[in-house]
Amino acid sequence: MALRLFRLSQDVVTPIIKRGCAASAFELQHKNPLQRKVEKIPKAHYGGRHTVTMLPGGGIGPELMNYVKEVFRFAGVPVDFEVVDIDPASEGNDDLEYAITSIKRNGVALKGNIETKSEATGIISRNVALRNELDLYVNVLHCKSFNAIPAHHQNVDVVIIRQNTEGEYAMLEHESVRGVVESMKVVTVENAARVARYAFEFARANNRKKVTTIHKANIMKLADGLFLSVAREVAKDYPDIQHNDMIIDNCCMQLVSNPHQFDVMNTTNLYGSITSNVLCGLVGGAGLFSGRNYGDHFAVFEPGTRNTGTAIAGKNIANPIAMLNAAVDMLYHLGHNYHADCISDAIHKTIDVDGVHTPDLGGQNTSTEVVQNVLQHLAEKRTYWHHGLEDDI
Repeated sequence: MALRLFRLSQDVVTPIIKRGCAASAFELQHKNPLQRKVEKIPKAHYGGRHTVTMLPGGGIGPELMNYVKEVFRFAGVPVDFEVVDIDPASEGNDDLEYAITSIKRNGVALKGNIETKSEATGIISRNVALRNELDLYVNVLHCKSFNAIPAHHQNVDVVIIRQNTEGEYAMLEHESVRGVVESMKVVTVENAARVARYAFEFARANNRKKVTTIHKANIMKLADGLFLSVAREVAKDYPDIQHNDMIIDNCCMQLVSNPHQFDVMNTTNLYGSITSNVLCGLVGGAGLFSGRNYGDHFAVFEPGTRNTGTAIAGKNIANPIAMLNAAVDMLYHLGHNYHADCISDAIHKTIDVDGVHTPDLGGQNTSTEVVQNVLQHLAEKRTYWHHGLEDDI
């Protein structure tokens, strides 16, 4: 049925999924020729400096953002932050609307996980609403093993490309009769095609050989059936890249038993959340990896597993690496490659060479000790900024 609907929509689908007709977030990020007009990477102002929206969020978010500010100040990174706090207990959406306005103005944001404590039906999830409003249709998480961190598997190197605005996160629920709640899962041809196209373009540009589409089409024959059908159609444009598919249940088992069989994963929204947490748990936990959210106009960077960490807030044991890696990804996106390289190298030496680890990694170091070690490595480099050190942006 899903395939029939897909074919019936060919007059609409074709311009969406045929290669080269849609500008992907990957093309935007890497400055490849675009087929339709989208916003360029935000241009630096005031002597080459960028202004970036900072959303600290809840739990450990504010303290992690302070570490980012400290590292940026020490390294002389040409970025200024516009901090927007969103009250998790608010019964209104004014804070959220201002945050969205700020991101639209600046083009780029760094965020923690934003809590939504209210259970009122009129108060929407701030994280989901932000991604939907900005059309951040793809989330990218690169999960790669650290040599010095004990883990269930070593030499893991998997990229999850996650559809970011639909599926079970569509927030369309209603109570049809008392005691019966129906929750709608939304899959559209356009967004399934955009995320599939992104996955294959990413694989081709990064010399990766295989894309695996994750689904539950054996049960959700229309919704996941459509997602899978579109992925198979897009795959025809990439004969150099192997494409296979896997049911989400089996995928979780395969990730735990043999993650090395995966290269790039193309997933729906919920399955991307599940596989991201499984993978991160296999190679070190939630405190290491960053998540990149891209649309055609805006980009938002955050820790990859989107955990609030409320239970450890204020205890000086939260792992700052995921947020620092998100900040590094943001710098690469903005074109500040020199500073991004310096900070990334300092993070690598701290984790893999010096073995400075917080308790979540089996270590005894505090958050501030990790950050201080990063700063010590930055002190060995010429990281202050002046014209000529950065790429032309």
